[in-house]
Amino acid sequence: MKGYVQDIEAIAIRNDNFRQVLYTAKHCQLVVMALKPNEEIGAEVHKLDQFFRVEQGSGEVVLDGIRTPVQAGYAVVVPAGATHNIINTGTESLKLYTLYAPPNHRDGVVHRTRAEAEADTEHFDGKTSE
Repeated sequence: MKGYVQDIEAIAIRNDNFRQVLYTAKHCQLVVMALKPNEEIGAEVHKLDQFFRVEQGSGEVVLDGIRTPVQAGYAVVVPAGATHNIINTGTESLKLYTLYAPPNHRDGVVHRTRAEAEADTEHFDGKTSE
């Protein structure tokens, strides 16, 4: 297996899609995201663990009702079962990447906008990148 070896900071900063799955392994998944000013992921709860890293911009993370400002360089770990949201409170796009463990989305899926993501009922189907 080749795995995934790339400059994730550069890829995350160049990304303009709301969500794009870059690589799916058996037990985790790498996804880049971009939130426009005043856009948010939307409050959600997963039965999996999730890690976020902010690469550009500023915003706010909400974990079980606790709001914390974040900016480039911040990491966020969301334990399974925690209600969470990320909100872009800045004036530029909030660029980040996230790791789901285990995978949460269909490998290779691209959602250009939040509306497109919400309209799609896709979920991880067991197929990995390699």
